[in-house]
Amino acid sequence: MAKPAELTGKQIEHLLPRRPIDAHKGLNGHALILAGSRGMGGAAVLAARGALRIGAGLVTVAIVDSERPTVTRQLPEALTLGLPESAEGVLTENALPVLREHAEKRRLNTAAIGPGLSVNAAVTRVIKTLLKEWGLPIVLDADGLNNMKLNELRGRPKLIITPHTGEMAKLLHVDIEDVKKSPVHLAECVAREHKLICVLKGHPSVITDGKQTVLNPTGNPAMATGGMGDVLTGAIVGLLAQGLEVWEAACAGVYLHGLAGDIAAESDRGLLATDVADALPRALAKIGVH
Repeated sequence: MAKPAELTGKQIEHLLPRRPIDAHKGLNGHALILAGSRGMGGAAVLAARGALRIGAGLVTVAIVDSERPTVTRQLPEALTLGLPESAEGVLTENALPVLREHAEKRRLNTAAIGPGLSVNAAVTRVIKTLLKEWGLPIVLDADGLNNMKLNELRGRPKLIITPHTGEMAKLLHVDIEDVKKSPVHLAECVAREHKLICVLKGHPSVITDGKQTVLNPTGNPAMATGGMGDVLTGAIVGLLAQGLEVWEAACAGVYLHGLAGDIAAESDRGLLATDVADALPRALAKIGVH
């Protein structure tokens, strides 16, 4: 079987709409990021930073009340939505009416679910309910995946999942080595059988909807550190907020995230996820988006 084609900067440039001179935040979309639990507020901050740095007009971080100050302190540009939490600092099902009301009032056009949420029965029920009730394009990452089974994702329109090899192995009930041996085949099978877009993170990352598959050439070993996946989730949902379709946002988000890592890296180590988020505007400029 022929190796899938690699993405190019020119392809990504053509996917990104140019902004009119009188653009304002309301024209550039509103993304909600459901993330974080007690002690894990940083994951939410990184995802929101990625979404804002790639150009989303508004980003709301929905997070347990105890971590809300973490977001406002570290990223004042983000809006916040405090959610009820358990004694352990994990969101409860009482978060659902809060999330529903916010989605209705604020006219969200996309959401990301997962970074730092924790694995918990109540979290699982919240995620399942939102996937069923919201027709928005959704990015499901990290604990968004760890709380779910693959068959629970089947047929949900406009869904992007972003597992790394360990999360993919868990979803498929196979060994990590099995995923490493056949990443393209397994990603295509998951995407095709469950009618979703799968971004299997690695080197190279695989992006597939089961019918078309591409490989991402950008990125480097210095990106092998905590929080990088949170920034990627934010980058993808930030592009969805700006009106890209799910396939386009997955391809552009992965490519630009890796390119930002290439721009920011000065060695094969020592790179922070924040560095990558902050390099996203330079990645956009490098492919010709000014």
